[in-house]
This record gives sequence, C-alpha cells and structure tokens, in this order.
Amino acid sequence: MGERSSQSYPVRLAELETRVAAAQGDAAKLEALKSDIGALFKEVETELATLTATRGSVLQLVERWKDARTAQPSLAPHFGGEKPVVYADHIGASTFIEKGWSKISLGEYASAEQDLLKALKLSPNDPQAESLLGWAQMLQDKFDDALMNFQKVLVREPQNALARINVGYICLKKGIFGEAIEHLSRAIRLDNDKKATLYAHFYLGLVYLDRDMFEDAQTFFRKTLALGPNLIEAYYELGRAYWFNGQRSEAVDAWKAGHQTNKFNPWGKRCADVLKTVEAGGEP
Repeated sequence: MGERSSQSYPVRLAELETRVAAAQGDAAKLEALKSDIGALFKEVETELATLTATRGSVLQLVERWKDARTAQPSLAPHFGGEKPVVYADHIGASTFIEKGWSKISLGEYASAEQDLLKALKLSPNDPQAESLLGWAQMLQDKFDDALMNFQKVLVREPQNALARINVGYICLKKGIFGEAIEHLSRAIRLDNDKKATLYAHFYLGLVYLDRDMFEDAQTFFRKTLALGPNLIEAYYELGRAYWFNGQRSEAVDAWKAGHQTNKFNPWGKRCADVLKTVEAGGEP
C-alpha cells in the first residue's frame, strides 16, 4: 500500500467534500469534480479487495502458526465457522458474537469465551452465540461446558450436522462411545455439510480404533481420505489401525503417504516420526 492509500483517504475525502460544497450550482466545476470522486472511489474499492484477500491469507498464516506452536497436534475439528452476519441491535450482542468468532479464528479461545458469555447475557439462547461458545470451550478441552452448549443448539437445530459432530467428538474424548457413534452416524445420514460428513467418518474410525475393532476403523479412515485427502491425521490413524491389526507393510505405506502429502503439516511430521520409530524396531 502506498503513502497515498488508506491514510490519505480521509484528507482527500474532506477536500472533495469542501470542493463539492463550494461548487453548488456551478455545472462546470461539478463536472470537473466527477473524475476526482470516481478516482477516489475506484482506489478505495481496489484497496478493499486487496485487504479482503490479504485477510484470508493472514488467517491461513495464523493456522500455520498455531500448527507450528502446537507440540501435540489436536484431533479437534478445525474451526471454520462462517463469519457471523453483524446486524445493528440496541443491546450490542452481535458485537460480542463477532468478537468471539474473530478470537476463535485467531486461537484466543479463553478471550473468545468471555465475549460470547457477554453476548448470551445480553441475548439469552442465541443459537449462533451458543454454537460459537461451544467451539471456544471445546478447543480449551472444557468438554462438559461445550457439550451443554452444543446440545442446546441441537434442541433447536437438530439438522445442524457440524454441532452434531462436535458432540460426537466430545463424547469420544469422554469415552462415551455409544453416544458418539449415534451422533456421528446421524451426521453421516444427514450429509448436509461436507466438513461434518468428513469428520464424522474420521471420528467413527477413532471410536472403533479405541475399541480395538481395527478393520472397522480402517474402513472409516479410508472413507475419510476418499472424502478429504488433505486430512493428514487420517493417514496417521489409518497406519495405527493397520499396525495394531498386524498389517505392518500397509501401516508403513499409510504413514509414508501421509508424510508425502504434506511434509510441513504437524500430522505429516508425526507420520515421519512414527516411520523412524518402527524402522528402528520400536512400536507406534
């Protein structure tokens, strides 16, 4: 951005406003102003488009930074909720909802939780605030609080597949396997959100892996990779499902594929680490 861009816009706008006021009734002067006003408008539009694209790149950079910071990659669903539609309200709840969404996107989960609690104090039972609050709490491993909020969302929106797979994930983490299977299977049947369907298959694979049902786990992990080849953690877990089922060569192939798919992803690096371990005669 040049010196003449965002910082100069208020000054140029004020100058043009002064000139327009002085040119009242003077057709020649007003016509001359037309091109200057148009030029300012085009510059602002161009810079807005650039900033919007840059914002998306910065959010991706934040995700990469979080991945690099995290020593133990998380199996939690990647947050990707749509930005809330902000509307003017006399109580200000929407402002706190938008703040909460932005902070979750930036990995500031505790601060996001506080903003979303303020939103719900101002506007009790707001489903958008409850859903985002559930995300903020889940990503802090506050599973009981998150479960309560996602269940509130599902009471009002039973077709909300993303909330349902979050409940399935929490039940998996708490060891409530029967309930996890129920919610994840329903999300697959709903099939109204690609991300939810992807994670439902992945988490069902984890449920069966935890229960030593290795062939069932393999089926779900392979389906996960068919739906989302870039979900590298599925390669890692598929390798474990093969390994513990005595299929050592298939396990090695899965980990190699995961590492080759994305060498810089934390799960890709973990695939490489486990390969070194087993090649040295160790166990995953």
